[in-house]
Amino acid sequence: MNGVLIVDKKEGLTSRDVVNQISKIYHTKKVGHTGTLDPMASGILILCLGTYTKLVNELSSKKKEYIATMKLGIHTDTFDITGNILKEENVSFSEKEIKEAFLKFPKKYMQQVPIYSAVKVKGKKLYEYARNKEEVELPKKEVEIYELEVLKIKDNEITFKTVVSKGTYIRSLIVDLAKTLNTYATMTSLRRTKIDWITVEDAYQLDNITPNTPLLKIDELFDYLRYEVTKEEVKKIQNGNALFLHSSEKHLFLTYEGNVIALYEKQDNMYRMKFKVI
Repeated sequence: MNGVLIVDKKEGLTSRDVVNQISKIYHTKKVGHTGTLDPMASGILILCLGTYTKLVNELSSKKKEYIATMKLGIHTDTFDITGNILKEENVSFSEKEIKEAFLKFPKKYMQQVPIYSAVKVKGKKLYEYARNKEEVELPKKEVEIYELEVLKIKDNEITFKTVVSKGTYIRSLIVDLAKTLNTYATMTSLRRTKIDWITVEDAYQLDNITPNTPLLKIDELFDYLRYEVTKEEVKKIQNGNALFLHSSEKHLFLTYEGNVIALYEKQDNMYRMKFKVI
């Protein structure tokens, strides 16, 4: 089984739970996902099966859209409502103050990775440091916030939509948003609604997936121009060779007799293989 499956993960499941179930359904151990969702989160989880596991990094790099809810005045160790409350205070903000804070929030910034995450420092996952109550310097990385829109404000809870770059932690974004209001906040819900062009409406519910559920193929995942190759070039593609092609495109679907046989990427003056279908 080679292809990509879009799953709408339910709350309460880990991403690994979903991978394990799909592995059993399709009878393959080669299953990888393109971005972890916390157990309390729901929404799109893209799974790559078989040879398509080679596309995990490519799909992981895409923009992601989320709908999240944050509660002001509470700080937890996990940055979400499932954690232990460390600080709590009574706060009150006007709708104008909240919307201004969202509008002024930087589009790019160095985000600190939360301690309860699977990021490794010195060979050990951060959550292991947290559970062992060990001190560790938390890494920071630049993230980009493409969209940030307040959808609803009720009491001290704010529901918002955001589109972010790869590796952005919405829990950390919520904590950082609260800092602009000089308070704390914790995440109370999270749903991933879109990855690139793929929406949650394109996803299957886990309970409805069978061995006959169709998998997406590479030409259904990316919108690249097609380039028809010769029979001689097909042999080179089969051997994974680089090609000189008359094109200025960064990526090309190479086709033979109208069928997509490979995805190539331009590097310097040559096109090199990213993924082979044949």
